[in-house]
Amino acid sequence: MTSSLIRHDIRHNWTRPEVRALFDLPFNDLLFQAQQVHRQYFDANAVQVSTLLSIKTGACPEDCKYCSQSGHYDTGLDKEKLLEIDKVVQEAKNAREKGASRFCMGAAWRSPREKDMPYVIEMVKRVKALGLETCMTLGMLDGAQAGQLADAGLDYYNHNLDTSPEHYNQIITTRTYQDRLDTLTHVRDAGMKVCAGGIVGLGESREDRVGLLTQLATLPAHPDSVPINQLVKIAGTPLGDVEDLDPFEFVRTIAVARILMPKSMVRLSAGREQMPESQQALCFLAGANSIFYGEKLLTTANPEAEADRKLFQRLGLTPKVEEAIAQPEQGAAAVAFFDPSQPVAKPLWRDAMADALRV
Repeated sequence: MTSSLIRHDIRHNWTRPEVRALFDLPFNDLLFQAQQVHRQYFDANAVQVSTLLSIKTGACPEDCKYCSQSGHYDTGLDKEKLLEIDKVVQEAKNAREKGASRFCMGAAWRSPREKDMPYVIEMVKRVKALGLETCMTLGMLDGAQAGQLADAGLDYYNHNLDTSPEHYNQIITTRTYQDRLDTLTHVRDAGMKVCAGGIVGLGESREDRVGLLTQLATLPAHPDSVPINQLVKIAGTPLGDVEDLDPFEFVRTIAVARILMPKSMVRLSAGREQMPESQQALCFLAGANSIFYGEKLLTTANPEAEADRKLFQRLGLTPKVEEAIAQPEQGAAAVAFFDPSQPVAKPLWRDAMADALRV
């Protein structure tokens, strides 16, 4: 592959042939390129630790064929009403104490109703007051709703594209691809940060993965956060028995996302429970620098906290604390992520590498 296809600066004019060529690189070459780009913009060993809470579960009117919360399928999931604000705040405090720097709240709605907006706005204000970054995913937003959330201080709004434009109608029929793009426009125009990514393993082709990442990388501004989810197969959904995605293809998707969107946080999101630690390590090497931490990701399993602590220690990774909102409690919580009673020792090889680079 020619070096002209690898850009370490920020581009918004990526073409499908260029993105396809990245996917087609030999695996080692692709990861090498991704690691180079990653180190240009980030500490390669710092990983953002986020927590996701379902504030309203089940009975969603959308027909997303992968989702346990869709009211169209019998998945055995119990419907739950919108959580009380005090309960959400307590969960946010717990997350902060366990090392999270970002707290995400998700509701199984097509779009928020006007009567619900005062509640979610108050949630944002009170979680923000804890010194945490805040993110919400509530479905589609209009311009006025996006403005209200921005005024409340919401940092990020999540709205995924899920897959390529061509494959989309095979996965969802109750809202259009343009509906999703319009919501992202409202979020950007309101001044909030955009969290937008997709899901792989939906039975799509590599060309669909090319299409998804090209769509994200050619938005007017790259998403500030790009969650890459591996399908968690749910019994009772149409995709409950779809063929597994090749693990290396998932890693390739992470690496290409990192190259295309150098300054974005690339999140290793849903599906980690099914991933061996070796695959997760390859994802970090490929440029993933954000995870969801905790035993549940909305309604699906997530690696247990202790397993994440041990994996971070073995890989020499440290939790990333957001400087703009950091408080003393967060610094202590980052240490607690490893061991509440012990300070985190800096890996000795970092000193050795720093000395070598100074020569």
